[in-house]
Amino acid sequence: MDWFFNLEKEEQEFLKRFILASGSLKQLAKEYEVSYPTVRIRVDKIIEKIKLSDNNKDTFEINIMQMVIDEKISLDSAKEIIRKHKESIDG
Repeated sequence: MDWFFNLEKEEQEFLKRFILASGSLKQLAKEYEVSYPTVRIRVDKIIEKIKLSDNNKDTFEINIMQMVIDEKISLDSAKEIIRKHKESIDG
């Protein structure tokens, strides 16, 4: 269950509220006072983070890809960072 602890606190709280709402995205949209598609996007991002955590990649790569999911950096930048990191390890 490491994936849960890899999520940010607000994402953990979101999942708690999701469960308490019996998995109703409609109910969550009302609670957060946002549209259904906004809630759906948030759920999709959490799903991607969980899938990423389930892969057997190193922690550095997981952290970089989580930044892509959170739209903090672009996918192209992430790929370049990971490539350079691997080069520095391989020598």
